[in-house]
Amino acid sequence: MRVAAVPSGAQRDALLAIACSRNECLPTILAAPIFDYMPRATHAEPVTSTYHANIQYRRIIGVPRAINPLAIEALDCFTTQITLRRFAERPDAILPTMGGQTGLNLAKELSESGILAKYGIELIGAKLPSIDRAEDRELFKQAMQRIGLKVPLSGTATNVEEALDVANMIGRFPLIIRPAFTCGGAGGGIAYNVEEFKVMIQEGIDASMTNQVLVEMSLIGWKEYELEVMRDLNDNVTIICSIENVDPMGVHTGDSITVAPAQTLTDKEYQRLRDASILSINPVDGDMIIIEMNPRVSRSSALASKATGFPIAKMAAKLACGYTLDQIPNDITRMTPASFEPSIDYVVTKIPKFTFEKFPGAKPTLSTMMKSVGEVMAMGRTWQESFNKAMRGMEEGLDGWDLPKNWKPLTKDQIQYTLRVPGPNRFIGIRQAFDDGLSVDEIFELTNIDRWWLAQMKELVDVTDWLKTNKLADLDTEDFTNLKKKGFSDSQIARHTVSTELEICSARIAPDLAPSQKRDETCAAVFETGCTELEARAARIALGVIPSYKRVDTCAAEFEADTPYMYSCYDGDCESNPTDVAKVLILGGGPNRIGQGIETAGYETIMLNCNPETVSTDYDTSSRLYFEPVTIEDVLNVIERERPEGIIVQFGGQTPLKIALDLERYLKANPIPAASGNGNVRIWGTSPESIDRAEDRDQWMQLLTKLDIKQPAGGSCRTEEEAMAKAHELGFPVMIRPSYVLGGRGMEVVYNDEDLKRYLTFAVEVDSNRPVLVDKYLDRATELDIDALCDKNGDVVICGIMEHIEQAGVHSGDSACSIPTQTLSDEVLATVRKWTIQVAKELNVVGLINIQTVPFVAKAVGHPIAKYASLAMAGRTLAEIGLTEEPIPKNHVAVKEVVLPFNKFVGCDTLLGPEMRSTGEVMGIDKTFAAAYAKAAICAGQKLPKSGKVLMTFADKDKPASVELARQLGNLGFGLVATTGTAKALRAAGIPCESVLKIHEGRPNPMDMIKNAEIAMIMLTSTGDEVDRTDGKDLRRLALSEGIPTVTTIAGAKATVAALTAMREGPLIQTAIQDYFPDYYDDSIKLIMQ
Repeated sequence: MRVAAVPSGAQRDALLAIACSRNECLPTILAAPIFDYMPRATHAEPVTSTYHANIQYRRIIGVPRAINPLAIEALDCFTTQITLRRFAERPDAILPTMGGQTGLNLAKELSESGILAKYGIELIGAKLPSIDRAEDRELFKQAMQRIGLKVPLSGTATNVEEALDVANMIGRFPLIIRPAFTCGGAGGGIAYNVEEFKVMIQEGIDASMTNQVLVEMSLIGWKEYELEVMRDLNDNVTIICSIENVDPMGVHTGDSITVAPAQTLTDKEYQRLRDASILSINPVDGDMIIIEMNPRVSRSSALASKATGFPIAKMAAKLACGYTLDQIPNDITRMTPASFEPSIDYVVTKIPKFTFEKFPGAKPTLSTMMKSVGEVMAMGRTWQESFNKAMRGMEEGLDGWDLPKNWKPLTKDQIQYTLRVPGPNRFIGIRQAFDDGLSVDEIFELTNIDRWWLAQMKELVDVTDWLKTNKLADLDTEDFTNLKKKGFSDSQIARHTVSTELEICSARIAPDLAPSQKRDETCAAVFETGCTELEARAARIALGVIPSYKRVDTCAAEFEADTPYMYSCYDGDCESNPTDVAKVLILGGGPNRIGQGIETAGYETIMLNCNPETVSTDYDTSSRLYFEPVTIEDVLNVIERERPEGIIVQFGGQTPLKIALDLERYLKANPIPAASGNGNVRIWGTSPESIDRAEDRDQWMQLLTKLDIKQPAGGSCRTEEEAMAKAHELGFPVMIRPSYVLGGRGMEVVYNDEDLKRYLTFAVEVDSNRPVLVDKYLDRATELDIDALCDKNGDVVICGIMEHIEQAGVHSGDSACSIPTQTLSDEVLATVRKWTIQVAKELNVVGLINIQTVPFVAKAVGHPIAKYASLAMAGRTLAEIGLTEEPIPKNHVAVKEVVLPFNKFVGCDTLLGPEMRSTGEVMGIDKTFAAAYAKAAICAGQKLPKSGKVLMTFADKDKPASVELARQLGNLGFGLVATTGTAKALRAAGIPCESVLKIHEGRPNPMDMIKNAEIAMIMLTSTGDEVDRTDGKDLRRLALSEGIPTVTTIAGAKATVAALTAMREGPLIQTAIQDYFPDYYDDSIKLIMQ
């Protein structure tokens, strides 16, 4: 029997199913466009190895995930094509429930189109009738009513007129719109009036694959709960976890703070909930109503798995293969079956992360459509403890539930609005409301958040007020213990108390620093008043108040379990049992194949992270996992408990890098002997000082000047006058940004004095402590990303050179890119290689340089790069590792494309720029660039047309390049429509086209043509002027809402035309990634299979 899994581009749990099938000796095939995550024998993980060597167990097929006819064609091809070995894949079954909504929708189309019947393929896990009953809003409603469960007053509609009839039947606004067969509430929302309602209905119909929406009576203010339920073929059922939303109904569960287990239910209410899920409770009378259910694993499943230690996806895959719950052993206790319901004696809190500032024009409000881009999770013995820990893990400059350092107090009206209208800062607003004297009842009336949660928060505020009346020296053991049990960080304690022994403590903690530097440099979290975090830490430890670590064991310690999965608390009885072998601590959510590389080198691996959606936080990805915030306090606590030989900070993104210098200083001032006896604990790889040289703008510019490497002209400016003068000196356009930015935060290309004044007035604050950087914008330049490996001897090998498809000025995280490069000369590439080696040697890099693209590069070149980097950090040379020259693909091209969430942020422009907005990535691979780009574009959700009219409107500087594009499109049979200036340029070159007025010129204009369904695709570039910021934005937003693919760069247009040409030449052939690297072998497979 062969099993195929169809995951979405972002669903890691799908890979657990593959792993499960491999354990049961079922050959498996993964159909996916993703490159970040790959399966292994017992677990799915983000990796930088392309795949494992056991090809007979699994083949990876890159299949477009977009739900359109081409996707069905691709999977039809996948089921029949002859591989390089001349064997048809022809799976016996497809497991769709591991791939999120994409997997379900694609399975439904495959089944209804007759493809599954054609090839005798069975759906397992969820049959088509089950998928329909769960996802079709009307069928679900009928099913619930048949079994006697209440649902909200509602009705389904397939057009606006039917929806208005349902609205009249319900009789009052607001109304909830829920499209069928969508994920994350896409296309849905809350309508407060008829005009909003009509717009939302049409958007919901367009978003639904079945063009169906549910119009539902509003339950805003009700309490929302969710249960993770597993059922086997014998109708055995087990409740894995109950989850309660802190926010009441009206906020998507992915955007709400959620807590497991549920906290505010009576036992009777909870027992009622065990019979249904998801559901809502009226806080007034306890009435219960069913909202929806998912016949698949979801984001909540990942949260529940991390919260309980119960591997939901793995168990679900076994059930799909025919096992029953009582036949599957619990991985953790090894004494109980999976039918034994998990029981937890701690509280888990998940807090979502938002980036509304990246989408100007979009209102920062929360509704039934999910808008969060990430989340953090924390565990504690109480909700207060887990809540405070989660808040400090948010990477938002918070050290707990407090007002941010630079928080601007809200007025009374602003506070009321912030509390009444759900938004990303609602809980910070609640904090100010308590500080301003509002009572629990007053805040409840504004928010409808259950009084129990508000009372818990008020208690935290009261403790903070008490803390402000004490000096650090006044706190005794009981005080510290009680504070830590409520989740207060050392940094919070430091800020709210005053040290009487500042100079003595500072001198002991950081003796190498001058007195004037001590308060600023002993710790990053030093504020204007109070003492330092490290002073509070020293006082706490001196009193013997240290954390204990509990194991997540699924059974509340009822059975003995040796789970390598820990969280911290302060109630004694530590269960961590650290070893005294050689080991290394890995910080953050980076590619955890690095752990396998370390283990291959003979080290035990310890992971520390707090992201429940990252598989590096699964308990079996390392020797031990600590689910803790990545802060200086929590990292030091684990270091002092485990005493590893090395710490790796390079693989966890910006968060570990931000604490690297503080960590290094602490370890130098307070040496900690390694548990193995091999020296002291130290940071492995590139030194924090070198990392700081690369991160600090001024130091980086000095480094490039020293190496005589060209860089854009520019400099730092500390006043508006300096910035204006620098811009005039350089000449517009200029790139402007705050110093120390991540993900292009706050970066913008400005074209004139007016743009610059607007930026300095509204986008950033500029002063002597917060300079802005003004650089010459390199217009239409080609941008590259280079990944390289360096060892202790200073040897450097380039792993991959990626050419961006979009021009410079588009953030690298938002640009498509290809390996190998497509347009660069050998001379340019030689210079790039020379500069890369110079920079790596000057910074004394050990390990990786430019880590963000490693997963893509590894898949493209066929080498486990992160594993190599970990071995280099452990002391191996590149010669010993076996990588001594750049691996350049000879017979294929790999293209990375990004997934953008503009449809969820109404009002923001869709133009790409220097600030990163993408939320995911996919990869296409083929023998040619054109075919690889076509696959990547389709995987990212672009509906590339096969015919129709293409609207072309280009800025003057891009008109010459548009001529050849238009000629190629005409040769492909597309009709051409161009605005006045572009049409003139095309006709001058002998290319016939239809002309249309720009929006500000009159009518008919492109907006009319789009609304009349006359346009199949748009290619345009921005002029950057005021007209484009209004008319151009309106055009781009309309195209987005109508689902018309829009290309906004010349380079992107060229790649798209090439892709359309490749699609016209014949079907896109899906090839297993193993066939591109037939000789690949990763020796860590031996370790994986143990």
